[in-house]
Parts: sequence; structure tokens; C-alpha cells
Amino acid sequence: MSLPVDAVLPELRAALACGNVAVLAAPPGAGKTTRVPLALIQEPWVGSGKIIVLSPRRVAARAAALRMASTLGEDVGRTIGFRVRMETKVSRDTRVEVLTEGVFTRMLIADPELSGVSAVLFDEFHERSLEGDLGLALALECQEALRPDLRLVVMSATLDIERVAALLGGAPTIVSQGRLHPVTVRYRGRDPRARIEEQMADAVAAAVQAESGSVLCFLPGAREIERTADRLADRIPTRVAAIHTLFGAMDPRAQDAAIAPAVPGERKIVLATSIAETSLTIEGVRVVIDGGFSRRPRYEIATGLTRLETVRASRASVEQRAGRAGRTEPGVCWRLWDEAETRALAPFDRPEILESDLSGLVLDLGAWGVRDPATLRWLDTPPAGAWRQAIELLSALGALDGDGHVTDTGRKISELPLHPRLAHMVVRAAETGGAEAAAQIAMIVSEQGLGGRDPDLRERLQRFLADRGPRADAARRAARMIARRAANCGDGATPSVGALLALAYPERVAKARGKRGEFVMANGRGAALDENHPLASAPYLAIAEAAGRAERTQILLAAAMQEHEVVALFQERIDTEDAAFLDGDGAVRARRIRRLGRIILSEAPLERPSGTQIARVLEERLSADPSLLQDWLQRPETAQLCARVAMMRRLDGELWPDLGALVQDTSILEWLLPHVADARGLSDLTDQAVAAALERVLDHTLRYRLRTMAPERFETPAGGSAAIDYAVDNGPAIEVRLQELFGLDTHPAVGDGRTPLLVKLLSPARRPIQTTRDLPGFWRGTYAAVRSDMRGRYPKHPWPDDPIAATPTRHAKPRRA
Repeated sequence: MSLPVDAVLPELRAALACGNVAVLAAPPGAGKTTRVPLALIQEPWVGSGKIIVLSPRRVAARAAALRMASTLGEDVGRTIGFRVRMETKVSRDTRVEVLTEGVFTRMLIADPELSGVSAVLFDEFHERSLEGDLGLALALECQEALRPDLRLVVMSATLDIERVAALLGGAPTIVSQGRLHPVTVRYRGRDPRARIEEQMADAVAAAVQAESGSVLCFLPGAREIERTADRLADRIPTRVAAIHTLFGAMDPRAQDAAIAPAVPGERKIVLATSIAETSLTIEGVRVVIDGGFSRRPRYEIATGLTRLETVRASRASVEQRAGRAGRTEPGVCWRLWDEAETRALAPFDRPEILESDLSGLVLDLGAWGVRDPATLRWLDTPPAGAWRQAIELLSALGALDGDGHVTDTGRKISELPLHPRLAHMVVRAAETGGAEAAAQIAMIVSEQGLGGRDPDLRERLQRFLADRGPRADAARRAARMIARRAANCGDGATPSVGALLALAYPERVAKARGKRGEFVMANGRGAALDENHPLASAPYLAIAEAAGRAERTQILLAAAMQEHEVVALFQERIDTEDAAFLDGDGAVRARRIRRLGRIILSEAPLERPSGTQIARVLEERLSADPSLLQDWLQRPETAQLCARVAMMRRLDGELWPDLGALVQDTSILEWLLPHVADARGLSDLTDQAVAAALERVLDHTLRYRLRTMAPERFETPAGGSAAIDYAVDNGPAIEVRLQELFGLDTHPAVGDGRTPLLVKLLSPARRPIQTTRDLPGFWRGTYAAVRSDMRGRYPKHPWPDDPIAATPTRHAKPRRA
């Protein structure tokens, strides 16, 4: 049977006969995945070499190999083979190998020349997986530096052809128009109150009644697929249609059954993720029901977590999905949204490289010898922020040294087909003989569905080890292989499940807090677990997977730990500090605290905080509340000091500092705390202590001048003294009884006589009589009237006719004998 891509195969052969790059664009179902490798294998330039076909997904890789082998009338493993994680079928006769992109990266790093490989075909490149972008960048450098004879072909259903051709140095582009049958699109609208599985089940039931042929349904993920299948089981009898599910975390035999053509005379309903958009062809499908969503990984730099996020599918995706209905005959696509919403969809899905954890990519490039991504050719350069965080993680795992070079540990990690975190766990566990247990945990963490979905990793591990299904068997074989690669050489006791998991996620070690089921991680983020789950009572957890935003993270996979395990594992990361704080009475107390990141492991009170601790706590408290400083400036003694210095500053200029500004702008560690060494808290910072400390800001000479030129008190002729108030609005002032100033024929002044005092004259009972800035003028003027009024009220006190000639006194008249 001819396929649309057959028409352009001669053009592709010609391009590769005279060049080493090409771009092939062909719509879903055109046959590019299976026809192109078979068409090229006999080309002279291939010689005795192999053709590598890269597929983004394992299920697609297996299906493509099976279809090509069937075309040749052979079993997989002879001329056509495949290599995917946990499963390999190749032989020495294999000429075409279908690989997942991650397997290709490992192959290329292990053998940078790609010995024995004549061509690499990047299939479904429009999906822009992280491994796909990395594989192409490395393959281009391999071609340029080592293998100019290596052919590279980028194949895609929907792609920015011009950009890719430019990346490949102006590669020729071959376009297959395809031969799709017409597809009628119908919109059913969306009920925002209903769950997607409810709407999908209703649509499937209606489509089975209204349409002929098998039905392909697109849902976001495995859970929605399983819930939809449960609802359909009661509504659609098996005699009407067989219901199949299709997603990545499935047993390969179940995947094969979902892809296989329906039994003649029967119909199929396949509930699938976006895995079925372009990579697979399911025979007999003429009805597509599209829920309009997909689930994509999102890496949050702030939390260091990668979470799966349900998002609206792009326009390119929904068009590809619809096209599956017109593969062999005219079909129909039902969309579970309103038509107007289609125009608001993003044109394409964002490339994974722009929103993924880059630690694996950075380590692979380090093993390749690249520390600067700009030295390679990319369609989209790795983001700088994610790149920096990946380097920080790899450095923390000991995979990179201080200069960014891959360490011996890093090389061991890079050789394992695992995320660097999980590979680090296995390498560390191998030191004590626990490599296989760690590898089994790595399989569960990285392979969705293995061991079930219980949040407790120990429960999943037990179920995984007891599972006798082919997928579990393959995962256990892969774990044994990984353990052997890790050179399992120790003979000590195998750490607990939680301790092993903590080796992979040290910043996600979490301690219970407050309410049952609530934890705080070493990175400072909170995380929660259903309070009824047994793990909710654990004192510590190692968390592998969490979902939700940073402020509300739900734990999806974790294992319990004990404090002694945390201390033993992370002794070098545990910090001990003597922390001081203010208690409710304003006194400084201190505690010795042991921390792992933001987790407090233990704390105990210290008998007496140090002077440095007290100073730091008070400085933090006062810096946090500037109103306290302002209050000090308004206290009587401090206000008087500032006013005295301010007067001298007005008289003498910049020689004197602005104490108010100094208090606001200078750390109290500089002007206050060195002079209050005995302070144990805020209560010890009295008005007198603060004023004395502030006065010490002045040097010895200025302090002397301040005492002499702006004295705190005025000495009266009668031998008494009066406090000088420098902080009043009308300048420095004194309050003094009139009789104490008799005989004074000059007005009192400060500032070397340059600033007269405002004199408030008082009666013997210390009641105000007169205010003056001209005391001699008062004696010669209004004193007579005051004397006339006062001597009747205070006959026992002197009221002389001539106050300038009188003797000053602080007492009443002496009694007569």
C-alpha cells in the first residue's frame, strides 16, 4: 500500500546523496516514520552502517519498529530493532534501530563518533522535547568536528521549517502534502462545572450512537483516562465497542493492544494522552473526541520542583488530533469546547528546553566537554536562570567542581540512565552495598504507575517487588543493570528507603510542624499530606514528588525518616549557631540551634548571650522599627542634647554634627551599642544611657566646648541653679525665681554670650511673673509694677526698690528678734 510520503522519497534520496542534512515535513499518517528508514537503508552512502531513528516516546518507538519489521516480514530484533529504557531488541544483523532520544544521548556521549552509524533521523521533532534538542545539538557538533559523512534528517509533522533548515546550515527542505481525508469538526461546548471525564464519557456515548468506526479520545493524563474508562464501562457494553487506554506508564502489552487494529466487525474506543497525536497510527479510527487539554512538565526555579501542569492544548496539537480521524476515510472530530476558544489557543507548545529542569542536560554537556551552551547550535538556547540553578544542584551533588568541570562522581552519575538526582542516590548507595535498592527506588520515582500511587514510597516499593507483570519485571532488570554499572562494592547495612531518597532530594528533607500532616522542607517551603495517611505522623520525610504552588504544596511521594538518619546523612550540611532574640519583656535571650537548611533539628537555651549577640539583636530590632529611634530623639535628655548641639551648629557651622540625621542614617552598632556594653535588652537603653552614648559621638574637644558654651544649667547669683531648656520653640530658656537674680545687671546668655536665654521669672511660689530677654531693662522698667503687686502677696520675701543694688537670695526675710 502506498503512503503519501512515498512521493517525496526520491527527492529525499537525492538530497542525501549530495549532502549530509535534510528537513522533511509531512503530516501525521503520511508514513515518514516507517517508510523513510526503509527507503534509505539501501543507499550507497549507508554502506554497512546503521540508520538510527529517534522517537520522543517509548510506545511510539516500539510501534514503529514493529511496523517496519512487519513490512519486511520479520520479527523485531533482526533487520529492525529498538532500544528504549528497560527494553532492547537488537542483534548483529540489525540495520535500523529505533531509539528514544534519551538512549541516543547516552549512546552519543559514550561514543562521540557514532561508530557504525550512517544516519540519524530525528522523528516528530516538532514535539521539541528536551532530549531531542540536546541530541540534535550534539549530533550537529559530531557531524561538524568528527563525522562529516554522518547524515542528519529532521522529520516533523508541524514545524518552523525555515528555522530548522537554517540551524542545519541551509538544509534542503522536502515537503510531503499528505493524503488526509476530510474531517468534519463539531463543537460541543464546555461546562466549567463538570469534570472532564464526565464530559468525555457523555461525548463518547453520544458518538458511539451517532457515528461509525473506532473512536480515539484525548485526555490530559492517566487518572482522567482511568476515571473515564470506569464511567464508560457501565454505559457501553463490550459487544458494542472494546475500551482501551493508552498512556506512557502502561504495560507494553496493553499499549500494543490499544494500538492494534480492531477485530474485524468490531469497534474500539481508545482513551489516550497526547501520546497519540502524531507518533502513533491507530487503524480504523474515524472519530476523534478532543478534551482540549494536555499535561506538560513545568519547572519552577523558585522551588526547584518540576510539576505536571494541565494546560490548554495548542492550535497545532488540536489540528494534529483532528487529523487522526481522516487517516483512512472521511472522519469527524468532536471538540469539547466552543469554537471561539480555538482562536485563543497558543499556536504551538513551548519547547521543553525553555521550561524544564536542565540538570541532566548540563551534566550531559559537561561529560561531552561543553560548559558554555552558546558554543553549540540550538533552536532555543537554554535559559540562563535554569542553567545556573542546574549548576548549583550538580555542584551540591558533587557532580561539578568549583570551576564547573565534571568530577569523578559526576562521570559516574552521567553514565547511569537516570536523572542526576537519582543517579547520585544510586552512586552513593553503592558505597554501602545498597545500589540495587536505590536503583529500584529510582525506577519507581521515574516510571509513573510502578507500585501504584500511594504517597508512601515504601508501600510502592513493596508492591513493585511483588508485581509479576512484564513492566515490573523489565523495571527490576533495569534496576539490576543500573546497580551493576554503579559498581556496587560496599557491604554495610542498606540505608532505609527514606535515607536513600534523601540522597536524591536533600533540600526536600522535611520536618513535621504544628498540625498533623504539615511539614517544612529544608529549602524553607511548606508541604502537606492528608492528615489521615500514616505518613502524616512521621517526624521527618524525604519528599520526591509534590504538586501545587509554592505556598500550597501537596506531597505525592515521600518516605519516612528518623532524626538520627538525617544527622548521619547530612552532618556536613548541618549548621550550629547561637541565635539571640528578644523575649516578651524586651530582654535578649539566646539559644543554641542546629539547622539543616531551614529546618531546626534541635535548640537549647544558653545561660548568657554574648555582647555581640545582644548588639546584633538590638540592632535588628531597632532597624526593623525606626519609630523607636524617633522616640529616643524625643526623650527629654536626648532631645536636650540634640538641641544643645544644634544651637552650636547654628553658631559654629559644620564643625558640629547633625545628631538627628546621624541617628537616622548610622547603624546603632556604631554610635550606641559600643557605649552601652552592659545593656541586656531594650529596657536597659534608658534615656540617660542613650543620651550619654550619643554625646560620645562628639570628640573630646567638642564635648568640652559643649559643656562650657552650652551648659545644661544656669548658675544664679544666689548660688542656685536652673536647668536650661534648649528644646523649646523660642530657644534656650530658664525658669528662675526673681529674687535669685537681684544684682545681675547683664542678661544671661550661652554660646559664649551669643545666644541670650529666655528668662521666665517666677514668684516665690514658683508661679510665672514675667518673661524677658532683657533683664536689665526689666529691672529699670516693669519691675516696679511687679514689685507693687507681689510684695502684698509675698510680704515675707524681699522686694527692694533698687534690685540691681540688692543682694540676691534664695530665702525669705529673716525674722525680727
